[in-house]
Amino acid sequence: MRAVSKRTSKGPIELGKFIVADPEICHGKPTFKGTRIMVWQVLDALARGETADEIVQAWDGKVSRGAIAETVRLAREALLDDEGQLCAPVGRVAA
Repeated sequence: MRAVSKRTSKGPIELGKFIVADPEICHGKPTFKGTRIMVWQVLDALARGETADEIVQAWDGKVSRGAIAETVRLAREALLDDEGQLCAPVGRVAA
């Protein structure tokens, strides 16, 4: 089981190589480093069926294929444990 860390500082949180949550940028929502492109925007594009190449092109290369892969990996880790079971109850009904 993964450890949950409590946040003690008000600075940026490095979520990965490409993603950061900084309270000074986009109200602390996770963004791609060096941009104001929010992770939820890429997740929504993937949910609409856009390919990684289409997303890279749509953001003029500011979001790389590696950044997209990291986005999917972090989303999976937030939802599922190491055995593929839900980490926590989900409060939304699937569309």
